[in-house]
Amino acid sequence: MGYTTIRTEVAESVATITLTRPEVKNAFNDVMLDELFEAYGGFEADPDVRVVVLTGEGNSFCAGADLNYMKNTINYTFEENVADGMKISNVMERIHRLRKPTVGRVNGYAIGGGAGLMAANDIVIAADTAVISLSEVKIGLVPACISPYVVMRAGPAACREFFLSGERMSAEKAFRLGLVNAVAPLDELDEAVAEFTKRLISSGPDALAVCKDLLDNVYGMPLEEAKGYTAKVIAEVRVSDEGQEGMSAFLEKRKPSWLEKK
Repeated sequence: MGYTTIRTEVAESVATITLTRPEVKNAFNDVMLDELFEAYGGFEADPDVRVVVLTGEGNSFCAGADLNYMKNTINYTFEENVADGMKISNVMERIHRLRKPTVGRVNGYAIGGGAGLMAANDIVIAADTAVISLSEVKIGLVPACISPYVVMRAGPAACREFFLSGERMSAEKAFRLGLVNAVAPLDELDEAVAEFTKRLISSGPDALAVCKDLLDNVYGMPLEEAKGYTAKVIAEVRVSDEGQEGMSAFLEKRKPSWLEKK
């Protein structure tokens, strides 16, 4: 695709989307948001892609909204601001709800909306040099559109601290708070990401998609409702082609078909 703010590549069933505006620490603008939305949609429909990784070029993951982009919003009407917020929310939701596992490779600064892009992924692996911040309050704003994904990762108690303080935290602190799944030395980041993607690819692709739905639906569901819902989910999975193949492969001590194809 002829993207101007991102680069995409696919190797060994893993698609990588790289933000390519290092001169502004990969800050996003309207164009990048549109291109991210399109790229994730394309990879969701690509049967050869099993996992999608998001990262940034240079020494930053994403520094949030571009200054020129923010300058334009000063003159937006309320309705225009709602529309702009929906564009950001749609990108976050597309990453979060993708029917394939998503991985954030956080190679540097993840600030404001960049921390939101990070948090929308299923798995987040950060370099030990990464710096993460929900800094919106420092300029009189709030992390509104990204808040569902950050709160889902770290919980409301931890979010009170870094939403209200806007502090910059290390990758290690982000790991302790649940924003990050793993931390690796910068020169070992690719190896750490590859290890996670291998684990994901070894599982049934349909099962992974159902797991993502399960995680979204079952949390907070009343127990009585969850009983019926989860019983139907496991029944549907067991009678599916993939479920039958996976159970047969396990009992016959052989690799399932989704691994044989690799």
